[in-house]
Amino acid sequence: MTERVAAGSLVTLRYRLSCEGQELVSTMDSKPSTFQLGTGELAPPLEDCLIGMETPGQGSFDLAPTAFGAHNEQLVRKLARSEFPPDARLEVGEAVTMAVQPGQQASGLIRAVAADSVLVDLNHPLAGKIVRFEVDVIGVI
Repeated sequence: MTERVAAGSLVTLRYRLSCEGQELVSTMDSKPSTFQLGTGELAPPLEDCLIGMETPGQGSFDLAPTAFGAHNEQLVRKLARSEFPPDARLEVGEAVTMAVQPGQQASGLIRAVAADSVLVDLNHPLAGKIVRFEVDVIGVI
């Protein structure tokens, strides 16, 4: 019997996320994953693609560049190297967590490292990018 994915459904699926021709994550060749929609287990843009799909079923979706937020240049910050612990791994592509306000932390990616400064991007890594979401929905409750 065919079922439809709805808000709050428990969905079993295999999926692949890719961006700019690079595979980010894939469970297509492994054991399926099960997610409860509406609980934050899946990003809302991915849940939106699933709602209304029939099971079993397959789909491929190109998410808008704003699906994970628009890229905001104000969230790219040049910081003095001295603001980091002396033993910090400061390499391009490394993730860092830093205080942005008292009691508030944010994660970012190092975009550039110079002798006296570090360029950190606090945008979501997929902000401003088209993301492809391929899914094989196996079952729904």
